[in-house]
Amino acid sequence: MTTTPDTASDAPNLPPDAPFRVGVIGAGTIAGAHLGAYRDTPGVQITAVADMNLERAQQVADEYGAARAYADPHQLLADPEVEGVSVCTWNDSHASWAIAAIEAGKHVLVEKPLARTVEEAEAIQRAAEGTDRLVQVGFVRRHAPNCQVLKSFIDAGDLGELYYAKASLIRRMGNPGGWFADKEIAGGGPLLDIGIHVLDLAWYLMGAPKAVAVSGSTVEKLGNRANITSMPRYTAADYDPTKNTVEDLASAMIRFENGASMLLDCSYSLHALEDSIAVSVYGDKGGAEVEPRLRLATEMHDSVVNIDPQIASPTFDFGLGFRNQVANFVAAAQGREESIAPLEHGVEITRILAAVYESAELGREVRLD
Repeated sequence: MTTTPDTASDAPNLPPDAPFRVGVIGAGTIAGAHLGAYRDTPGVQITAVADMNLERAQQVADEYGAARAYADPHQLLADPEVEGVSVCTWNDSHASWAIAAIEAGKHVLVEKPLARTVEEAEAIQRAAEGTDRLVQVGFVRRHAPNCQVLKSFIDAGDLGELYYAKASLIRRMGNPGGWFADKEIAGGGPLLDIGIHVLDLAWYLMGAPKAVAVSGSTVEKLGNRANITSMPRYTAADYDPTKNTVEDLASAMIRFENGASMLLDCSYSLHALEDSIAVSVYGDKGGAEVEPRLRLATEMHDSVVNIDPQIASPTFDFGLGFRNQVANFVAAAQGREESIAPLEHGVEITRILAAVYESAELGREVRLD
């Protein structure tokens, strides 16, 4: 393993055709998605990986061709060759590492959720203000072809004025346990882990309207259901069947400044007949589902017509979504594109999520205006 100085310095003078050099903080499962996407993106070089487990960091660095591995992410941030950083750590350190990366002069791609709380999200925003550093949020479903194709229909006015959306992601046996089930670390349960995906997807398609009121509910009744052994399930590396401090189910009605509204529900564990995902938006000229697959409904010649766009990925394509996300992050950092998932969107989504929990705790609607 090679090392670099422990203090941040200006990036070296690189030739115009030099690759965009990236580092990844955290070497867990989601880091693999980022690293695979970086590896497959032309003009990108994976330079360093940092993880508190140095052996794992070195193993992942070797797998993806990174020159250096660190046990301390501060060393990665001090590496003058690293221009951009993916933050792929547990939720409780998203804010601290994002801020440290900004202060070290790096462009930052932060996995979702941006932060556990509004205060943490706003701290990242303050750190980025007045700098030319890009901070992008890992809302990967925005980058999927089915979303972008539907966005082109919406932007062209084919659905008219959007006034309603529904977003749902339900798992029957999907509590990963471990840090995912620890509220202090994760910040919340399925709402912050999987519900955020469908909430953001619908909100992005609606044009990112400002939320003004949220009525939310959370339920904690089933836990991780460790007694069920007849179905396969993903479990975190630190899984402990005796520990769970997050909700099973969250639901909400969200109202926006423009008069539109959204119905949201998500669950780690529900006595449902099957796992499901459903995201749809409705306008005064037509409606559309983007999940479980892209389909549109409209009127033509006084008839109701369903439209099935012929695309290779009518549902979310995990690998392509991450490759598109990374390509957008790199291009935006280099000033060639606008970021599809800017920092301010991450802050607003954090405010909505926090309002769901606040409303659930208070037992009443929460105003955000």
